Amino acid sequence: MHELHGIQIEPIIERALEEDWGYGDWTTDLCVEKGRKARARIICKEDCVAAGLDVAAAVFRKVDPNLDVTIKVENGQFAKDRTEFMTIRGEARSILKAERVALNLMGRMCGIATLTREFVKALEGTKTQLLDTRKTTPGLRILEKSATILGGARNHRFGLSDGALVKENHIRAAGGITAAVNRLQEGLPPTLKIEVETTNIAEVKEALAAGADIIMFDNMSIDEMKEALKIVAGKAIVEASGNVRLHNVRAIAETGVNFISTSSIITGARWSDLSLLFDL
Repeated sequence: MHELHGIQIEPIIERALEEDWGYGDWTTDLCVEKGRKARARIICKEDCVAAGLDVAAAVFRKVDPNLDVTIKVENGQFAKDRTEFMTIRGEARSILKAERVALNLMGRMCGIATLTREFVKALEGTKTQLLDTRKTTPGLRILEKSATILGGARNHRFGLSDGALVKENHIRAAGGITAAVNRLQEGLPPTLKIEVETTNIAEVKEALAAGADIIMFDNMSIDEMKEALKIVAGKAIVEASGNVRLHNVRAIAETGVNFISTSSIITGARWSDLSLLFDL
């Protein structure tokens, strides 16, 4: 997922540039002489995990294929404050017109990767793996999920077609956990897993009896999860979710769940502070 390809990111870049440019860049076109050459560099202004450098480079090259872009660090690498991420050489106008979109996308991805890395570090020494969720910014899912991988997490479903996750509203609409699972077992492709969200011990027992492959403990207390794990007893994969934060993620992992999923590594991430500087 973190190895992004042009066909995946080009529509995102095109939309972002169109949004930013509007009817043109008055400031750059009137203030900067056409043909003026420049060298620019992007640095981080705080410690962070590098992410989205390939995306930023693609922005510059989309604006002007003649720009010479050199990436200085690898995606996923921890970078100290003032680290130089990349250099860009070429037409000054082109660099300026690409600057904000490149920094926006990369800053967002670095922020997500950095927060994800903190969660992953909190899980060190346990066997629990961290998962992201589908709670992503519309249109930017592929970038945000790529950033969580660079931070050390794994992707949950990328989209609805990647597996069956029976949540509270599905259960109500289907007439119960057993009814929902039975219908999935009849019609779901055999290579896809069935996961059921549960909120109490009774639901865990029903999901297990129905044949769920994965049982999610949603917003359960530590004691409830421990009790539920004894009931599951290895007969299904177990995922904990709901109200997962940096301060409690390790305690959840120490119950013995296989996975912890959280939207907060994306929704709770602030942008990393990056800057583009001209060296004329």
